[in-house]
Amino acid sequence: MGLVNVNEMMANALKGHYAVGAFNINNLEWTKAILETAEELKSPVILEVSEGANKYMTGYKTVAAMVKAMVESMGITVPVALHLDHGTYEGAKACIEAGYTSVMFDGSHLPFDENIEKTKEIVKLAHSKGVSVEAEVGAIGGEEDGVKGRGEVANPKECKIISDLGIDMLAAGIGNIHGPYPANWQGLDFDTLAEIKKTVGDKPLVLHGGTGIPEDQVKKAISLGVCKVNVNTECQQYFTQATRKYFEAGKDLEKKGYDPRNVLKPGFLGIKEIVKIKMEMFGSVGKAN
Repeated sequence: MGLVNVNEMMANALKGHYAVGAFNINNLEWTKAILETAEELKSPVILEVSEGANKYMTGYKTVAAMVKAMVESMGITVPVALHLDHGTYEGAKACIEAGYTSVMFDGSHLPFDENIEKTKEIVKLAHSKGVSVEAEVGAIGGEEDGVKGRGEVANPKECKIISDLGIDMLAAGIGNIHGPYPANWQGLDFDTLAEIKKTVGDKPLVLHGGTGIPEDQVKKAISLGVCKVNVNTECQQYFTQATRKYFEAGKDLEKKGYDPRNVLKPGFLGIKEIVKIKMEMFGSVGKAN
């Protein structure tokens, strides 16, 4: 199966009361680990790439070509979308041209009127090429490739306005943040989430900052219309922790332990471990069609 946009994934998730995991990728190992796990668990999956990771991997075209080739060569049969995470206006346009099947235009840091106008333009361009669009209202806390947020809680009326522009998914700030959550974090604002759901109807909602949110809160968010949950930091943590243990045990000094393929394997398996945990939590296991 080739790459798809997220529309059917989101419709099925909304109807089935589960969410699809959107996992950020940083290189070939990241991509292979996530694809392999999705295939083993028969789960649809979204591969996300930030603009910083795109630059690290030498550009949007390189990433799109790599992911498409890997899906084909690995014989992946589950639905896979390639999605730009927290894209700028120019970045979203570039990804659409490069072959991404889904993009997020993050105009949450712009004046609201400008967010509206730029979202309209991205929706028109993306839909003309069969690409799905995610937009954001209320900046997510923490920092993602230079786009900073204060953990804002979105205005349901503004969510309705953005939702009505024809977007396919809506990311609304409900107190969630990127990166590790501080000890004094107050939790998700479910009253606001419920109001947003009431306002936008069946529009699939997106929960950013999936790392560190307690399982019961994640599941409650899914019950209130969240169909896509973003995970990045935990994959990085599992990869790094497994790699550290490899070196601390002196494995790099045994036989050909210095071979990069051997060095990267523990981290690769670490990513698979956390992706499996998340897919089971989100309820997407066995939902590939």
